[in-house]
This record gives sequence, structure tokens and C-alpha cells, in this order.
Amino acid sequence: MTAHAQGSLFDQSDEIRLGPLGDVRRTVLGDGAWIDLLPGWLGGADALYERLASDVPWRAERRQMYERVVAVPRLLAFYGERADGTGEELPHPVLTDAREALSAYYAGELGEPFVTAGLCHYRDGHDGVAWHGDRIGRGSHEDTMVAILSVGAPRDLVLRPRGGHGTAVRRPLGHGDLIVMGGSCQRTWEHAIPKTARAVGARISIQFRPRGVR
Repeated sequence: MTAHAQGSLFDQSDEIRLGPLGDVRRTVLGDGAWIDLLPGWLGGADALYERLASDVPWRAERRQMYERVVAVPRLLAFYGERADGTGEELPHPVLTDAREALSAYYAGELGEPFVTAGLCHYRDGHDGVAWHGDRIGRGSHEDTMVAILSVGAPRDLVLRPRGGHGTAVRRPLGHGDLIVMGGSCQRTWEHAIPKTARAVGARISIQFRPRGVR
């Protein structure tokens, strides 16, 4: 079955381009965690969605869940680190530009570049990801950042304090929106893309991370 994104009424251009990062707005979550949000950072996001949906070598995974093996409810791709410490070539030049722009903008806080890129393809409302933090590797004990660029139809990213106690924060992300989760966010908060029975279009997220964070 082919997944289709619902196009944005405000971004009908086929020119795929990044805007400036100067309009990022920060929200302090508490416990040392924060998020930065920049709606529509990427212009031509719907055109990029179509390119990535057709060109990326997507893979379906299966994982052990209690006593049975189940399909992971999304398609995945990962672009890791080369031997020289740089990131692998990404499937579109604008993603390389995005990685470099984010590395430069957050250099003072992060102190190192974004290197890897993980891609998730949420084909419809049956796809999602459960509550988690990116705590494999350094993210389990160090403050770090994860920057997520979304193309395609918006899906809600929901954040809550780790353990489920406290007020959740919900942000619909799609059509070129950028969110950056920083500080202690991966250790003290959790995030999820909930499944939904609503009719929603397809979305691809591109998650930029520094070395040793998954």
C-alpha cells in the first residue's frame, strides 16, 4: 500500500530550502529539560516528503514483545557515522544542510556537531512510537540534544515527565516543522507519537543526533 501525505495549504512550492534558525522559540519543561520549536523551517517540505518516501531504502523491523515477535509500527532508515567521525551521506542535500546548520546554531550549547540521522516513516494512524527517551548510550547519563525535522502530514509529538506524572506537552509536527529536545529532556522526560483512529496522512521524521546518542 502506498502512503500519501496530506499537502499543506501554506507550502505549495517545489523549491526545497531551509529558512533561518533565528526565530526558534524555547519552552522550558522543567528538571533541566527544554524544547525549541520552529514551525515551517523547511520550505518545499511536501516535495521532500515525496522524494524521501520513494528514494530512501526503508526497512520494516520486527521486535520481541513479551512472548511474541511483532512488527514495528513504522518504517525505518539510519545514516550513521563514518570512520573519520563525520556523518554518512544523507538521502537529500537539504538534510546535509540542515545537519550543518543545526550543528552551527547549537555549537555553543551542545559543544559538538550533530552526526547521525535516523528516519521514521509513519504511513498512517496505525503507525506510531510508544513512550521513550533516547537513552541508549550517552543520552542515559548526559545532557544532549535531539533535533527532529518533520515532512508530510502533521502528527502529534507528545512529551511528559518520565514516569507519566505531571502535565503532558503536545506539539503537532509536519510540513517542515523543527523541534529540538535539549538539556535533560531524554533522561527526565519521555516522548511518543501516539497511534490514532483519525484519518491522517503520512509523515516522515528526520532525527539528528550527536555521536553516541540513540
